[in-house]
Parts: sequence; structure tokens; C-alpha cells
Amino acid sequence: MNTLSAAQTLAAGVWQSGLGQVIGGLVLVAVLIAAVWLGFRVRDRESRTPKPEEQPHRPDDAGIPGEASEYRSPNEVPRTDGAHRLMPYQLKDGGTTAPEPPSEEKRKWGGISSGGFGSGGPGHGD
Repeated sequence: MNTLSAAQTLAAGVWQSGLGQVIGGLVLVAVLIAAVWLGFRVRDRESRTPKPEEQPHRPDDAGIPGEASEYRSPNEVPRTDGAHRLMPYQLKDGGTTAPEPPSEEKRKWGGISSGGFGSGGPGHGD
């Protein structure tokens, strides 16, 4: 007793034979080719990109955007008696600024350096 109609049996046979997957793959490839073709058409309608010599240039004396060319020296954090917590509004502005970098001696840390965490090396101080 077969409850499937002749059309359903034929469709099931076509799918099981692999012809359905091939046709589905061809349809998918056709859709992808059409999408790429449409993308090319849309790109052709857009304005062209400017050539390198048409691009705006930064002045030679300008630094990197957002770069500060000043050197800051830290302010000391005021000591408290431990009973009262120091609030952010009680701190002064950042450090003082200077146009010149600090001397080599001021930049070096005189303490013992242990190297990077987990590096196994003796560090810079040894």
C-alpha cells in the first residue's frame, strides 16, 4: 500500500538520485554570480576614489593627531592620617609640564629591577 502520489514519488526519486542537489547548487551559484554582478554595478555608479596626490596632507611640522609634545612630572600624593580617605577633588591637577624631556638620570629608576613577570631573567639591574 503506497500512499505517495506519482509526483511525490518522482520528486523523492530525483532528490535521492542527487539531481536535486545539483540543481539547487546551480541555483545558488547563479544567485551568487548575480550578487557579485550587482555589486560591480553599484560600485561603478559611485564616485571614484581620489589619487594619492589629491589627498589632503598634514603639515610637516605637525605631529600625530592627539599626540602631546610635553613632558609631565608627577606631583606627590599628599599623605593622610589613615582615618580619613583622600577624595579625588582634594588632589591637585596633574603634574607640571615642561617642553624639554627630563635628564637621563631623572628618567632612570635607581631601584632593583626584577625583569618581566615570568621571564626568568635576572632583570635590568643585575
